[in-house]
Amino acid sequence: MENNYIYGKNPIFEVLSKNPKRVNKIYIQKGFFYDKRLKNIVDLARDNKIIVQEASLQKFAEFFEPNVNFQGIIASISPVEYIELEDFLEIEKEGYKKLIILDGISDPHNFGAIIRTAAAAGFDGVLISNHRSCPITPTVEKISSGAINHIPIIKTTSLSASIETLKKHDFWVIATQMQAKDNYYEIDYTDMNFAVVMGSEGSGISKTILNKADFTIKMESNFESLNVSAATAVIAYEALRQIRVKEKIALRK
Repeated sequence: MENNYIYGKNPIFEVLSKNPKRVNKIYIQKGFFYDKRLKNIVDLARDNKIIVQEASLQKFAEFFEPNVNFQGIIASISPVEYIELEDFLEIEKEGYKKLIILDGISDPHNFGAIIRTAAAAGFDGVLISNHRSCPITPTVEKISSGAINHIPIIKTTSLSASIETLKKHDFWVIATQMQAKDNYYEIDYTDMNFAVVMGSEGSGISKTILNKADFTIKMESNFESLNVSAATAVIAYEALRQIRVKEKIALRK
């Protein structure tokens, strides 16, 4: 496993209390006594829909140097702070906002590459779910080539609810689907706030999320010929191309 880890009841309770979205997963030592503090941590984690899993002391020892007093608990945390969707929506921007939504992306290399593409193509954020998604790991950070520090990463407990919130804020949702009628370049990306949904490497976009899309798009051949990070780059730069062309035409008038 690869991540940033912290241990001890007080440090983990503090990060859960102040910024629970940084916490990816919590490990409790098998057979460890659940005192009041440990029970409070578990309750707080579950309130925030954070996975709590039991693990052996031998497993704990894989993450740290010998003779560490774990106090029966380890937390995997993100090296970068996530933001709330509500905070993202309050960020002021001239013109329309562009967002990438990831539904179940599990590969850290794809995740990091998508973050790099989103930042380079002028997108305003990347939205991921608390579940079925790769967290921000050192590999994600490395593959993003530093872009992760230049674009908001929004973490939500429910993609479905977040999409409904985006729609209430005048976002149009564009989902990628191999069976779609329109090719990715046949959508006009220039006159709206929009969010492009990219599905997991194996199963694609879940049916629940797909049903919330305003538009569905496909590659001219199919998405199977490109992995998800490459497909994201194709769509993101087509949107950027359309926006830049329209800006140049407006300047000539």
